[in-house]
Amino acid sequence: MNKQQIQFISNLCFALGFLSIVASILIWFSAGGQFGAPGTGDVMVELKRAYAERFGIFVGLWAPTFFIISNRLHHYAEKKS
Repeated sequence: MNKQQIQFISNLCFALGFLSIVASILIWFSAGGQFGAPGTGDVMVELKRAYAERFGIFVGLWAPTFFIISNRLHHYAEKKS
């Protein structure tokens, strides 16, 4: 791979890091994370809320990985020049 390709992938990973943060919040909202107060006794609401939180956190954890990959690729591209 040449420097431009590596730099493009680095920039893409950087953008994907921010996208995963936004996606995490959107998943939480769309999967029911904002509905129902904890401890209300409605089992289905509680299960949906727990799922939304776990899935949102899972997607949110991609962000640091994308940022680290972006950083490493950026340094690799700079060394390559």
